[in-house]
Amino acid sequence: MAAVTDHEDEASKVLIGDPNYVSSQAEIRDGQKPAASAKAATFPRLANDAAEAQKHESKPPVLDDGCDEEDSTVPKSFPRSTSPNSTGRRNRGAQYQKVGEDGVREIHRFSLYETSMRLYLVGGDILERRYRILKIDRTADIGRLSIVEDEIVYTKKEMQQLLNAVDDGNKASGGLKLKCSTWGLLGFIRFTGAYYMLLITKRSQVAIIGGHYIYQVDGTSLIPLTNSSSSRFKPLDSEEARFVGILNNLDLSRSFYFSYSYDITRTLQNNILRERQSLNDGSISLPLRNHNSMFVWNHHLLEPASKALKNAYDWCIPLIHGFVDQATLSVYGRIIHITIIARRSRFFAGARFLKRGANDLGYVANDVETEQIVSEMLTTSFHAPGPELYANPNYTSYVQHRGSIPLYWTQDNSGVSPKPDIELNLVDPFYTAAALHFDNLFERYGAPVYVLNLVKARERTPRESILLHEYSNAIKYLNQSLPVGKKIQYRAWDMSRASKSRDQDVIGTLDSIAEDVMKSTGFFHNGCDQSSRVKLQNGVARTNCIDCLDRTNAAQFVIGKRALGHQLHALGVIENNTIEYDTDAVNLFTHMFHDHGDTIAIQYGGSHLVNTMETYRKINQWTSHSRDMVESFKRYYNNSFLDKQRQEVYNLFLGNYSYVQGQPMLWDLSTDYYLHHAHPRAWAANAQKLYTRWYTPGHLESRALSGTTQPQHVSDRKPLAYYDDYWDEYYRPLALSSFTKIFAYKMNSTLRYIPFKATRDGKYDLSPFRVRDRHEGQSPEKEQAKKQVSSNNPKAEDAAADTERLKAKEVAKKANALPAWLQNQLEQPRSHQDVLFSPSQDTKISRPPMQKGKEKKSMQEKSAATQWTLDQFVNHSLNPSVAQSEAREYERYIDHPLNLPLVVSADLPPDPNVELISYVEGAAAGFAAEMRVADDDLADFVEFLEVGDDPLTVGDADIAKKRYKAYRQWVKGKSLFKQRVET
Repeated sequence: MAAVTDHEDEASKVLIGDPNYVSSQAEIRDGQKPAASAKAATFPRLANDAAEAQKHESKPPVLDDGCDEEDSTVPKSFPRSTSPNSTGRRNRGAQYQKVGEDGVREIHRFSLYETSMRLYLVGGDILERRYRILKIDRTADIGRLSIVEDEIVYTKKEMQQLLNAVDDGNKASGGLKLKCSTWGLLGFIRFTGAYYMLLITKRSQVAIIGGHYIYQVDGTSLIPLTNSSSSRFKPLDSEEARFVGILNNLDLSRSFYFSYSYDITRTLQNNILRERQSLNDGSISLPLRNHNSMFVWNHHLLEPASKALKNAYDWCIPLIHGFVDQATLSVYGRIIHITIIARRSRFFAGARFLKRGANDLGYVANDVETEQIVSEMLTTSFHAPGPELYANPNYTSYVQHRGSIPLYWTQDNSGVSPKPDIELNLVDPFYTAAALHFDNLFERYGAPVYVLNLVKARERTPRESILLHEYSNAIKYLNQSLPVGKKIQYRAWDMSRASKSRDQDVIGTLDSIAEDVMKSTGFFHNGCDQSSRVKLQNGVARTNCIDCLDRTNAAQFVIGKRALGHQLHALGVIENNTIEYDTDAVNLFTHMFHDHGDTIAIQYGGSHLVNTMETYRKINQWTSHSRDMVESFKRYYNNSFLDKQRQEVYNLFLGNYSYVQGQPMLWDLSTDYYLHHAHPRAWAANAQKLYTRWYTPGHLESRALSGTTQPQHVSDRKPLAYYDDYWDEYYRPLALSSFTKIFAYKMNSTLRYIPFKATRDGKYDLSPFRVRDRHEGQSPEKEQAKKQVSSNNPKAEDAAADTERLKAKEVAKKANALPAWLQNQLEQPRSHQDVLFSPSQDTKISRPPMQKGKEKKSMQEKSAATQWTLDQFVNHSLNPSVAQSEAREYERYIDHPLNLPLVVSADLPPDPNVELISYVEGAAAGFAAEMRVADDDLADFVEFLEVGDDPLTVGDADIAKKRYKAYRQWVKGKSLFKQRVET
């Protein structure tokens, strides 16, 4: 028979049992004919014994050690055995035939094999029961991606047989080798020559939502789809190598996230609404995969796969860039999960100073969508018991938005100024970019949009205030066309000036704004129907400052804190909808939002946050000033020297720049303006909207939740695993694991704020909503020593004395005598000691008992006195306080000058004190009578006070005056020379 070139088809014929195929008559090779003198390879057939086949099929698949991978970061390869019976006919009783309803929906682990001519990507499900294979041709022409997707679903044994068949067919050229193992395929990219494939080699779990894990990318690998041993492909030229080097500068191991079964490119409300609408329409066949391309950062890498593969998202994983964090809130054993997901837009993305304002398509710089999900894991999935699909009432979410001011403005950072001037490049009377931007916000979140503008209003040199006036005019113009109830709610507030002012409460103002935001937008609360208190978020809060970093993050934290209270109230955790500061719950949320702000600041500005919540709450320590200076310098250095390289990486990875023969190289571009803005001719050809109807009316409609929680057709009522296989991903059946390896037991929690030593006596309030003071959480012994009060009960005094004596024995072993300064303190009168060590007059501190009638003190008494004095001295040093009388005297002192009236005239007050006036006049007359000055002295004094016509010129006569003034400054201690000598 003639030789067959495609060995995969031949291996498939072996497995499906083609009677016309005789495997012993041809070799399975990659594009090679069998040698005439070579001995034909023989492949023994599988036994056709039905009982034997049934025995093999009835056995459950044996899971490898790889199933126990709760905390594994590096994937394990597909276990390929090398048994003699490596090939054979596919069993007739096989459960899976082709990709479809019973196929592999989520491939969780991949193994990449290679031969001299092809690459084979083997993917399996979470339980390692079903496998699929993808063939990539390494000999394709340059610029063409040749991928073949095998639609047959194999069992583990059949996949081993197929790979062994390929290995046997390529013995002459080196056989089949394992190249690497991977957690996912991110796509394909091409620069000047052949294609590359980007794989995930390391991952880590960062969150879990509805039983679906969210992973962070910890390592990637760029694999060229070329055959290095073939003479057709020459080594990389300098241009290709430079493109590869630029792409390698993108650190994909920081702040890039993916999920196999949960769409993290959309909000929880959007995902629930789409799934329930599909149930209502009866058109659901498989879980929907309609990702939001705005947040898919590997969209450019997925395009070649989408064109070449029928089921591209079965193999390729969407990737988001931003921030993901999750923590648990423990309420007396009731576990509440708080998740923060920040998604960065890939449109008009870049570094600070290089990407400002908006482009002509309405996309703004530093566009970030922040979602906080608060859920209770009484039931893991999104489904409610019943079963009610996607109707779990224990899930709530709230979404915020931040982005640059949607105007045409830039900043030139070519100089050395850390704050370049702001320039309005184009003054559009119709505000087209802002109109497109807000129409996009209406499409994503609904109406109304609450705009919180935090730029500066008053400046010596107008910079931010220029944008303030233009932005305000834009909102006024756009609101003219919007219907009543859907208008943009605009609030401008100079937060920077308010934080520096002593008479303004920054946090209080933000709290009031946050309450207005919650009343305008609401939040999402899932449920079965309206009777289960279902709520939807209609609208969004859009916050911005000049950079959308420090001030914006603080404002978003306050709004998120307010939303957190509403979410916990909706879940029935707290009675009211507010949470106080300095509680464990708010401290945990503050820590999460601080990491959220730091991550976004590094991605856009190049450094961490400069001003944190401690700065705006004015509780930061003096050491934070040095930290702020360091972060400001790092931001300035990155913006001046490193942002250009970072922008090149973004333009290459996101597909903004594509190599074209004869066009300038990426590193030769003087500006990337045309990469982020539409072509003028293409823009003019598009149909423009009316200036009075700049919005889409359908986007202003309120979101509605479908009441249907079950499929409409009886034939579509399939088991729950058909719609959502969260059980296999989260609980991992048949996998050996432990609580310490499960992610839910390793995440951060409010329990870390509880001092467990203070809970031994049960006096510590474990509620995460209790406001903590600085003394709370100390051990009971220390707290009792601080709050101990003298009692008149003799038995209580004796018990306290016994306790002190026991402590004194331990202290006496270390100290045999009192220090001199402590001895002096003990020898002082009791009243003086009380004034020295007592925090206030209201608090009485009991001294250790002293035996009366003895002049000499025993060693135990001295030790007890030493311990008492040390405790009181340390307590007074750490907690300084004054008596109430001293506090009143100090208040009288500082208030007295403020109450004095200013003397603006010589007129007497309407009700003068006659006695005081007579006394002052008499005293003045007596003083004038007693004061006798000689005429010569008076003339000298007048001459000394004379000021010449030219007071700035110093003559000889002025030396004495200067000397006298210098001496006076010296006496007062303000002499510059004296200060230098002292320092």
